[in-house]
Amino acid sequence: MKYTRFAAEKILPLFYPVRCPVCQDIVLPKGRRICPLCEDRPQFIKDPVCMKCGREIGETEELCGNCRAHARIFERGFSLMRYDGIGQESIRNFKENGRQEYAVWYAEELVKRRGEVLRALQADAAVPVPLHPNRLRKRGYNQALVLAEELGKRLEIPVMDVLRRTKDTGRQKKLGPEGRRRNLASSIVCGALPDEISRIILVDDVFTTGSTANTCSEALLEAGASAVYVVTVCMAG
Repeated sequence: MKYTRFAAEKILPLFYPVRCPVCQDIVLPKGRRICPLCEDRPQFIKDPVCMKCGREIGETEELCGNCRAHARIFERGFSLMRYDGIGQESIRNFKENGRQEYAVWYAEELVKRRGEVLRALQADAAVPVPLHPNRLRKRGYNQALVLAEELGKRLEIPVMDVLRRTKDTGRQKKLGPEGRRRNLASSIVCGALPDEISRIILVDDVFTTGSTANTCSEALLEAGASAVYVVTVCMAG
């Protein structure tokens, strides 16, 4: 399996050139993951951020309005960039148009910008947010797992795909916080965790209201985790 994955990583770029996660053009020169002119175009998350979810906030705040209004089961959250025009288009291509290679750039940038604090968490494993089997069959891959694998390599922690969706919750874009919570209730379960796996980084593509992160965190804590931290590519709102 390791040989096959290594070979694919070396051979596939020869036939399928790397595309820029911002402008979607072929990246030149070869070896880069983003066009030189696109490096500064994403709206990267800047401090100060909410001490709970990682959303940008004002200088005098500690928590964003969303975290003040809703209880969080996870410890802290970290995101790379805003879910604006560029972020939305990048994520759409990443998870719906087969651009799995974007995960490499996402992971590299997350570690570049938040690596010190992520390593300080002393996480034992990275766990991706799951897709329901119906959606997984249709898409062909779980974008959160692809990202978790790239992030796990850079943080030198294992990836454990232990969460499962027990019902297809469908798309939640148009649902508010309460609607998302009701839709997700009892929809995610966790398999057995080894005794040595205690501190977990939960990985997903977008943090919106935090309902998915809370539901996954609850399942992980019930399975024996002691702390859950959330890492996403984009932060909505």
